[in-house]
Amino acid sequence: MDVTLDASDRLARLLAFAIPALLLSGALISEHVFGLYPCEMCWWQRYGHIAAIGLAFLGAIAPQPRLWVGLAALAIAVSGLIGVAHVGVEYGWWQGITACSSDDFNSFVLVRCDKAEWTLWGISLAGWNALFSLGGAMAIWALLLVKEKAA
Repeated sequence: MDVTLDASDRLARLLAFAIPALLLSGALISEHVFGLYPCEMCWWQRYGHIAAIGLAFLGAIAPQPRLWVGLAALAIAVSGLIGVAHVGVEYGWWQGITACSSDDFNSFVLVRCDKAEWTLWGISLAGWNALFSLGGAMAIWALLLVKEKAA
């Protein structure tokens, strides 16, 4: 482990782990406590967070921690971009994948991607994921670019 990380790098590493862990925890609580089951696009967003947690962990134990933290931020951003695509499907801005946004339930898809199951202030769970993921990824990258000034 590189012990020469400055405070901004350490904060970036913490955020690279905490943001996806909190968002994934929120998704799991929404599912298992409140019965908001994920559609296929919801699962795609979760995969980005799972990958980010693993990459952030590598940032704590592997050489070149800033590389791993930067890749974790990329995985978080990908989850956010999938969230943007999902929001577009939910609000009818564009069409989603057919198996996920039709009334044909002969497939294994049980939850439609084009219907927001829950919103807060008009923003769906996919929208909140997009906002927090993209904002978090930008914050992590900004912290990685910051160099502490010598005292």
